[in-house]
Amino acid sequence: MRFRLDRRSFLRGAGVACALPYLEAMGLGAQAPVDGYAGPRRLGFLYFPNGCSLPDEKDAENAHWRWFPSGEGRDFAFTRVLDSLEPHRDRLSVLGGLSHPKSRELLGHIAGDTWLTGGDVRGSAYRNTVSVDQVAAQALKRHTRYPSLVLSTDGGVGYKSRVSTLSFDANGRPIPAERKPREIFERYFAPTGAGGHTADERRVALLRGKKVVDLVNDEAKRLSRKLGARDRDKLGEFLDSIGAVEEQIRRDERWLDVPRAPVDASRFELDVQAKVDPTRFLRTMIDLMVLGWQTDATRVMTFQMAREDGMGFGDNFPRHAIGVAKGHHTISHDTHDGHFDEWGPLDRWYAGHFAYLLERMRATTDEHGSLLDTTALVYGSCCSTTHNARNYPLVLAGGEKLGLAHGVYRRYDESVPLANLFVSLLSAVGTPVERFADSTGALPDLTV
Repeated sequence: MRFRLDRRSFLRGAGVACALPYLEAMGLGAQAPVDGYAGPRRLGFLYFPNGCSLPDEKDAENAHWRWFPSGEGRDFAFTRVLDSLEPHRDRLSVLGGLSHPKSRELLGHIAGDTWLTGGDVRGSAYRNTVSVDQVAAQALKRHTRYPSLVLSTDGGVGYKSRVSTLSFDANGRPIPAERKPREIFERYFAPTGAGGHTADERRVALLRGKKVVDLVNDEAKRLSRKLGARDRDKLGEFLDSIGAVEEQIRRDERWLDVPRAPVDASRFELDVQAKVDPTRFLRTMIDLMVLGWQTDATRVMTFQMAREDGMGFGDNFPRHAIGVAKGHHTISHDTHDGHFDEWGPLDRWYAGHFAYLLERMRATTDEHGSLLDTTALVYGSCCSTTHNARNYPLVLAGGEKLGLAHGVYRRYDESVPLANLFVSLLSAVGTPVERFADSTGALPDLTV
C-alpha cells in the first residue's frame, strides 16, 4: 500500500506546528475520479431580494436597465446591470424562465422561503422542505470540519414568508444564519477555535456539552410519555435540534486534534457593520466564504445578502450604495413611475458583489487549480418583477472541472421547473439524486 499523507498535515516539534505545502502523497487515496476529476466539489448560493429591474422589452429608453441580457445563446450582450460579469463571460451562464411551480402564484416575497427548497408554503400550513444546499452538505460533510456555512446579513431565521436564511434542514425547518464577521472568523477559522482555547480546554468543553445533551435527551424522553400528541410533536422537533447539536459535538471531537490552516486575521475587516458600510460588509462576508472553501472548512455555503419586503438591514442599502434615499422595497414598487434609473443601479451594485466573488475565486488556487473551476455558484432572487414569482433572475457560474458548460444565456419555458437545475447541480458536486422537490429531470444542456 502506498503511503498517503493528509492534506491538512503539519510538522510538529518544540511546541510549534508548521503547515506542509501540497505534496503528491496528499493526493493518493482521494475519492474516485468522476469524468477524470477526483478533487473537492463545492457548491454556493448568493441571494438578493425583491426581484430585479425589468423594464418592458419595448421600452427603449430604459432597456439598458433590464436585468436579463439582450440576445440569446452565445450571442448575448449584458446590459449595464450585469456588465461587471463580462470578464467572466466564459465561466458563467445566465438562466431565464425558471421558477418553482408551487410558488408561482405566491406573493413574490413569500417565495423567498422556497428559493432553495421548491417546497409548498401555500395556505396556512407551512410545509417547507429540505434545501438543496443541505442535501449536498449531508453527502459532502465527511470531507470537512463543518457540513455547511449558512450566512445572511440579518442572521437568525426570521419568520414565515420573511426568512433571514436560505437553508432548511431535512424536516423543512429554517437553519439559523450567522451574520457577524468576527464571530464567524473566530468560530470557523481561528487556529484555536472560538475563544482562543487550547485543545485540552476545548476537549473539556466538548465533554461538558456532550453530558448536557445526554441529560436533556434522557429527561425529554421521560417527559414525552406524559404529553399529548401535539406536545409530543413539538418536543420531537426540539429533540431533532438537540440531535443536530450532538452530531456537531461528535464531529468536533473527531477534528479536535486536526490543526486549522493558519490564517492572517488582519486581512479581514471583521468589525464592519452592514448598517454602516454595506459594501465593505458584503465584501468581508464574501472574503470569509472564499476562506472557507480555500481552507476546506466546508464545501457548501449560502449567503442571503438581504431579506425580502423591506425587512432588515438591506432595505437601507440604496442610501449607502447608490445615494438614493429610498428603501429597496419601495424602489421595487416605483416602476409605475418609470424609476428604473434607481432600481437598475441597485441591481448593478448587487451584481458587482457577485463579480467580486467570481474574481476572488478565480484568483485563489489550491492543488486542483482555481477554486472557481471546482465550485458551482448560483446567484439570483425568488422573483422577477415586483411580487412576480416567475422567471427568476439566475446566474450559474464556475464548476468547469465539475463538467459545467458556460458562455450562454439560456431561456426556458415554464414546463421546466427550477428544481431541475438543482438535480444537475447535485450531480455536478458528486451527490446525484433522481429527484429533488418537483423536478422532472436534470438540465442536460448545462454540462459538457
